[in-house]
Amino acid sequence: MSVRTRFAPSPTGYLHIGGARTALFNWLYARKHGGRFILRIEDTDRERSTRESVNAILEGMTWMGLDYDEGPHFQTERFPRYREVIQRLLDEGKAYRCYCTKEELEAMRQAQMARKEKPRYDGRCRHRSEPRPGVEPVIRFRNPDEGAVIIDDLVRGRVVFDNKELDDLVIARSDGTPTYNLTVVVDDLDMGLTHVLRGDDHLNNTPRQINIMRALGAEPPQYAHVPMILGEDGSRLSKRHGAVSVLEYREQGYLPEALLNYLVRLGWAHGDQEIFTVDEMTELFDIKDINKSASTFNPDKLLWLNHQYLMRAEPQHVANHLRWHLGKLGIDPAEAGPDPVAVVVAQRERCKTLREMAANSAFFYQDFEQYEEKAAKKNFKPSAVAPLQKLHEGFQSLADWEQEGLHRVVVETSETLGLKLGKVAQPLRVALAGTAISPPIDVTLYLLGREKTLNRIAAAIEYIEKNIANP
Repeated sequence: MSVRTRFAPSPTGYLHIGGARTALFNWLYARKHGGRFILRIEDTDRERSTRESVNAILEGMTWMGLDYDEGPHFQTERFPRYREVIQRLLDEGKAYRCYCTKEELEAMRQAQMARKEKPRYDGRCRHRSEPRPGVEPVIRFRNPDEGAVIIDDLVRGRVVFDNKELDDLVIARSDGTPTYNLTVVVDDLDMGLTHVLRGDDHLNNTPRQINIMRALGAEPPQYAHVPMILGEDGSRLSKRHGAVSVLEYREQGYLPEALLNYLVRLGWAHGDQEIFTVDEMTELFDIKDINKSASTFNPDKLLWLNHQYLMRAEPQHVANHLRWHLGKLGIDPAEAGPDPVAVVVAQRERCKTLREMAANSAFFYQDFEQYEEKAAKKNFKPSAVAPLQKLHEGFQSLADWEQEGLHRVVVETSETLGLKLGKVAQPLRVALAGTAISPPIDVTLYLLGREKTLNRIAAAIEYIEKNIANP
């Protein structure tokens, strides 16, 4: 049997951390077993579903590298199929029309609560054969009265639901549109799913869905209900904990592989290993290793992991993502400036995100408008003019713009003027970068290039003479 899994988001918002983890687990399981991973967009909530949300889901999946083999399938395009199944259930007596009004259902609910009973539909329309004038009926599934639904959950183990605790759920609204539990069943069967990995907030839907499947003469797939992700305070994960759009993590400068690595460890483990390549995740992932308890989202751990990836990943790969962040700053690295691959090598030890790397590297590509105030105040003293002039002369006379020669000019300037290396290198760094922080000075000089270096040293000398030496 070929494994078939799916990710079925509702396009009523962005693709968030919980959904991304669900997609990843399904993708990994399908890839590990040589199966098929299906993307289904559950867009039957027409009021809340938007094209923007669909696009955000698709873009997020693409950015994370979670390619799908089939889809995206849209439920709104399958309404004829759902109507066909609903009619079949009606014809076979496995569903019926319910003419209860909202007021009657609320009165029923209040009476049950007053008797300290669990509120549930009492089946009063089960045997009704005549329509009710002026009332458009909903259609309810006739749930079995006896027995139990036994779920051999691949994460939670055996879970038993008594059918007497399950009421007759609505499978079609009064306007004829199908409901979630009906569409999911039809899709999962038609798409031949073998495994459904989803959040445990869906667990209470599972016995209802299984009963509909069996009413249609089908056996259900295997289920794995994954515990929720919690915030650090133990409450359900929300925006204040960092549960933002997956694409926001791209904006913040995370590598997709770092996010995937973090997500796979939210509820799954392989010994004490923390860092996995995507190939390792695929090889090692197993549903039986998913934790039964909820996981806690830790932004600091994600940031640490991202830094590890920036330092370990192939510079060319990191540079491909860095270009996007440089573009957000209005920089086209192909027009002028150093190769982003070289920038990655120079900056990755000191930058934890790609956004930070892009911001700290912008001076290689763009002239800055002003010096950082604290850095200029500390390093642009009148005494800095002489070493800057000497450096300008030394760099100008270099035949080859290579790191060894650039380093030699800085050292010789320091020795000739009898100054500590920092008294020469730090004013030079501020002149070149506008701040007191940059890669090693010879690397900074090399990446910046001859023309920008000479122009910025000259500008710094002019700044000191105008604003500091002669205030």
